[in-house]
Amino acid sequence: MITVIVLSERLDAVLPAAALPALRSAKAVYAGEGVPLEFWSSLGVDGPAPAEVPDGAVVITTEPAELSLRPDAHVITTPEPMGAALLDAAAVMHRLRSPGGCPWDAEQDHLSLRQYLLEETFELLEAIEDGDRAAMREELGDVLLQVLFHSRVAAEDPGDPFDIDAVASDLVAKLVGRHPHVFEGHDPAVHDATSQEHRWEELKQVEKRRESSVDGVALGQPAVALAAKLVQRTKRAGFPVDLLPEGDDTGTALFAVTALAKLAGEDPETELRQVCRRFAANVREAEAKARAEGLDSLTAEDWRRFWPA
Repeated sequence: MITVIVLSERLDAVLPAAALPALRSAKAVYAGEGVPLEFWSSLGVDGPAPAEVPDGAVVITTEPAELSLRPDAHVITTPEPMGAALLDAAAVMHRLRSPGGCPWDAEQDHLSLRQYLLEETFELLEAIEDGDRAAMREELGDVLLQVLFHSRVAAEDPGDPFDIDAVASDLVAKLVGRHPHVFEGHDPAVHDATSQEHRWEELKQVEKRRESSVDGVALGQPAVALAAKLVQRTKRAGFPVDLLPEGDDTGTALFAVTALAKLAGEDPETELRQVCRRFAANVREAEAKARAEGLDSLTAEDWRRFWPA
């Protein structure tokens, strides 16, 4: 019997541990399809695979199709680590941005890409709200593209370059540092999801040396989400409810409603989005009923007549 070792094209000449006994006892080691010549020496290859491979020999290949030519072979595959496909995504982004790649991609910078980051984020949010699994998968990929794109642009900065590996390394350090109960053993301050959320904010404030409870809140986010975040932060700092803004103007009234909803444990941004989506659906339904009766425009009375119950 012969043994076929299938390498991962992503991992180059990395051999699976299960292949070592077969290689030590092999009568000969041959290179099949997809194995570059420069890897032959490190893999112990004797030569290219002949048409008739003798029993006791090993064939190293990257082409699973080659297995169909040897249906009785003992097959050893190379397992890939979780996230291996991210290497392909980073390589494609690198190719698009490099000389000879895509002219449009080459012209972009952080500022020009901002609109796409927002668009893709909102499209992902819509897919989540719709429960559309296929759309979620696609939109998550589009959001990932924005991370890869910005990281590739950042790598070209002459003054302060960083790349996708630096971004990933910083993320790993942050996740490990803010989950000491997971990576360093028991943390008495963490006993459920709520206490973990509080602990995360405490560790973040120490890590970033923040002086105010509202430091780090992104002021550019949508107003309802911003108000909710400010209230959430100040609540943890012991801010009394009776000091919330009061007034008859629209902005103050909206802030008060948002604050009370957040303090009650609700997510006002999500709640408002759901109402907006229902409203849009009702508008479409009423307009469709009107068109069915031959109406091109609607009066106030028409809207009342066709509005869903």
